[in-house]
Amino acid sequence: MGKGIKKTNAARLLDELGIRYELTQFEADEADLSAEAAARAVGMPYDQVYKTLVARGDKTGVLEVCLPAGTELDLKALAHASGNKSVALVPLKELQPLTGYIRGGCSPLGGKKEYPVYIHDGVASHEQIAINAGARGLLFIIAPSDLLKATGGKLAPIAKQSALETQ
Repeated sequence: MGKGIKKTNAARLLDELGIRYELTQFEADEADLSAEAAARAVGMPYDQVYKTLVARGDKTGVLEVCLPAGTELDLKALAHASGNKSVALVPLKELQPLTGYIRGGCSPLGGKKEYPVYIHDGVASHEQIAINAGARGLLFIIAPSDLLKATGGKLAPIAKQSALETQ
């Protein structure tokens, strides 16, 4: 682990589980907290840098969702995968009370409470991905199989190309 990088709850959880990871730090831009900006900052392809979103299903309640930069959440696909009729992203004001994390620093690991995690199935095609480690400007580099193991996550085709990325 690099000098001066403070361990987050998410990193401590991976340590407890004996899961290997690397932490990489970058200067987060408050004006652009997107996964795309994080990918550019660490020099990784968009499809290997995953963002974590928080949604709520009409039947199952809160869900955490991990999908690659340059994509957006397919709400219908998530509803289908999670056994809900409908799913919506939670309002930003609910993010911290639900997870303990702030926008731009949300991780599927080490939050206030464990929620079901759905990870875009394209993750399986990579040896390693980057995902938020629980603080702005801090990413885990981790094997997708280890992320699935740590989160108890389920793979599902929940991402669609972002309209911004196709222009």
